[in-house]
Amino acid sequence: MLFTSLHFALFFPIVTVGFFLIPSKMKVAWLLLASCIFYMAFIPAYILILFVTILIDYAAGIGLEKVEAGHRKILLVISIASTCLVLLVFKYLYFAIDSIILAAGYAGVHLAHPVISIVLPIGLSFHTFQSLSYVIEVYKGNQKAEKNLVVYATYVMFFPQLVAGPIERPQNLLHQFRARHEFSYEAATQGLKRMAWGFFKKLVIADRLALYVNDVYRAPRNFNGTQLTIATFFFAYQIYCDFSGYSDIAIGAAQVMGFKLMENFNSPYHSLSIGEFWHRWHISLSTWFKDYLYIPLGGSRVNYWPHVRNILITFAVSGLWHGANWTYVFWGTLNGVYLVAGQASKRYRDAIFAACGIGDASPLRKSVSLATTFILACIAWVLFRAASISDAMYVLTHFLRNWNLHNIATEQFYLRQFPVAVGSIIFLEIAEMLAARDFKIEEVLAKSLAVRWAAYASFVVLVILLGVYKSAQFIYFQF
Repeated sequence: MLFTSLHFALFFPIVTVGFFLIPSKMKVAWLLLASCIFYMAFIPAYILILFVTILIDYAAGIGLEKVEAGHRKILLVISIASTCLVLLVFKYLYFAIDSIILAAGYAGVHLAHPVISIVLPIGLSFHTFQSLSYVIEVYKGNQKAEKNLVVYATYVMFFPQLVAGPIERPQNLLHQFRARHEFSYEAATQGLKRMAWGFFKKLVIADRLALYVNDVYRAPRNFNGTQLTIATFFFAYQIYCDFSGYSDIAIGAAQVMGFKLMENFNSPYHSLSIGEFWHRWHISLSTWFKDYLYIPLGGSRVNYWPHVRNILITFAVSGLWHGANWTYVFWGTLNGVYLVAGQASKRYRDAIFAACGIGDASPLRKSVSLATTFILACIAWVLFRAASISDAMYVLTHFLRNWNLHNIATEQFYLRQFPVAVGSIIFLEIAEMLAARDFKIEEVLAKSLAVRWAAYASFVVLVILLGVYKSAQFIYFQF
């Protein structure tokens, strides 16, 4: 069930009203039932796969508190391997077979491709990682095993963040299902405003930009350097508004019912370095890889080259997590190379700026760092968006070729969509800059209840009128 569908517009109010009307002891079961209905709206049969992973990790959590110390690691490995096996089969089996056949072809061996028809369950990577975090935290002693299967299942399946995160930790979310939840006017209004902002990002910005981006990246060789550059710039904002918009809706929906989910984005395009970018982008996943892969590998507590290795492995695996395609692996690895290069060159960049009399706090240095980070991110996004390595290389090598300012887009898009798209991006940037300065629109409108609600209603109408409804599925659903 898509957040942007009419089904959700009916589903969410019914679930929310029912949640606050039914007795407290039934609330968690109500949420679990709602979450099952929400997930089954996509492909009903695949809820069985979700149930399997839930049962595996539920049993593993209880077992980790009961077995002897010498056997705990064995049980942990079995649990992780069992959960990951589901992910490997449904997400990476075809990719692995295809890669083997490709490698054999380079070696002069021809292998026939087997006929395999596997549909990736929606959000499989997200709820798999949420399950794994629970088992690992129980193993570490940071979380007590959940004995109530309904509570644990709801933790994994909580519908606002089930299919695209944020990827929660048990310490943050699990205990909230045992807390008492009463209706709060403030929480409900704040949550609804957060949802409205998410819908604006998704429908007005992301889906409008998708009209142009999809057209160009579907056949990049049919477009000139200007069009490729604009499409790549647009995709940077498309994917940000698509995914952060989903997170806003998820966080807002949970807040309406009294639940607090972790923040997942923090104005990533305001970053002054790639390292900062990854502290602001998909925070729940970045911290997951940091805690459960990067640090166990040794993190930065090792010599230089092992540290470089740890960074590159973490980013390469992160790329593979995003999709079963070499484009994602190279995208992740490139970001790792960016990070390593940024760390290695920092003292030289500092020296150059100092020699020019430009201090760390200089607006000029900040502007250069901001622009450089954004350009590097856009270059990496080419690999993320392109259908193949060949397409990505074509785009990257043709940015500066055959510029034609008289034909920078299809006439229909440029005349009808371009002004709204660019205006919406500018509005987004202004809003995020004001938010960074703790500006709150409520304080401006607080003097008049009528004016405040008129402003909210006007914004909702604006989203409805300017929204695009042709590309409703969220990009990260495929992961």
